[in-house]
Amino acid sequence: MSFVDKVKEMLGQHSDQAKKGVEKAGDMFDQKTGGKYADKVDKAQEKGSDYIDRSHEGGGGGTGEAGPNEPR
Repeated sequence: MSFVDKVKEMLGQHSDQAKKGVEKAGDMFDQKTGGKYADKVDKAQEKGSDYIDRSHEGGGGGTGEAGPNEPR
């Protein structure tokens, strides 16, 4: 099992905690930058949450192709 597969499995088992972590990280980034990039942070938080949801549902969130760090 590759590292990516292990991370996906972990996200599936703890999706609520992972989503909270994404939100907390984004909020902390907003605080440190004074909200300068709030719109971009919000989009990143949304995409992160969507990815976790797709991974949890078994969709994997991928395109079916090997990524740059995955064997083909």
